[in-house]
Amino acid sequence: MIEKPVYVTRSSLPAYEEYIEMIRPMWENHRLTNMGEYHQRLEEKLKDFLQISNISLMVNGHTALEMAIQAMDFPKGSEIITTPFTFISTTHAIIRNGMVPVFCDIKLSDFTIDENKIENLITDKTVAILPVHVYGNVCNYTRIDEISKKYNLKVLYDAAHTFGERIDDSSVESLGDVSVLSFHATKVFNTIEGGAVCFKDEKLYQKLYNLKNFGIRSEEIVEAVGANGKMNEFCAAMGICNLRHIRNEIKKRENNTLYYDARLSLISDITVRKRDPRIDYNYGYYPVLFVSEDQRNRVYEKLKENNIYARKYFYPITSDQKCFLEEYKDVKLENARDISKRILTLPLYSDLEECEIEKVCNYIKLVC
Repeated sequence: MIEKPVYVTRSSLPAYEEYIEMIRPMWENHRLTNMGEYHQRLEEKLKDFLQISNISLMVNGHTALEMAIQAMDFPKGSEIITTPFTFISTTHAIIRNGMVPVFCDIKLSDFTIDENKIENLITDKTVAILPVHVYGNVCNYTRIDEISKKYNLKVLYDAAHTFGERIDDSSVESLGDVSVLSFHATKVFNTIEGGAVCFKDEKLYQKLYNLKNFGIRSEEIVEAVGANGKMNEFCAAMGICNLRHIRNEIKKRENNTLYYDARLSLISDITVRKRDPRIDYNYGYYPVLFVSEDQRNRVYEKLKENNIYARKYFYPITSDQKCFLEEYKDVKLENARDISKRILTLPLYSDLEECEIEKVCNYIKLVC
């Protein structure tokens, strides 16, 4: 058994002294929030790093997605086509905006939304497509773009898994009308807690500003109804520090991924993800597909018994969660349901040691 717990991920942090020096001026200026210097500086640095034209920082990724949908001004009751193979936040953001999620199955090849099944789900109530890039795998954005133009639909990408990635030499965050990021502590890039909306239409910036700041424009003017979704200065400072080291962090993750590949590819009962050569990955996740749900569960328990905590991302799929009872039980989502029962994401982070990876692999071999 491993003495120190190994979790599915661990937050990347800058040197303690580096962060302390970063936040020291706040004890002098007492500017802790309300789109301060660090908030503004991080927005500019992220635009440059991600090679995007517009970005709005938020308190977390879910708020970013919820407000991105709200900023589109869709009629209440409209339908948004999305995937059930995602974190529950994606589905909740649609419903909390008074929209109706219409679930589309996924592809077995990369677990992203099956673009060939989208058109059959479009009705006169459909206003948008909300695909999710999964485990760093990028959706078929060219086909989705064609469909959106054909039916005059908006495309909002949940890009929580693809921070900093590029495909076909383009920034993944530049895809669609909107791409939403999470900077949660579990992500490749974190601001402790945070998120962002990346977008093309400059007019969205003012809408998102109002939504995340109560609609306040001056001491005496509130021009719109909004909420409190802005990122504070401590989180922005952490983001600035972490961004300095992000390329090195991703390289370490890549090395650990290759170490896993070399050991797990020899086990015939499991499938290790094949990566798309067009994508510059951020190596945020290491998913493994087992031959059966029973085998996946036995591996999960074996690891847990030995102080290793993998995760069943994403089981059950969002449409089958308890909060929806059996509302979507008859929706044909065979691939998503099948994959969710057989997938397991293994521990992966920059400072995961090779000896720990070795133990993870050995325990998997014992079961498989």
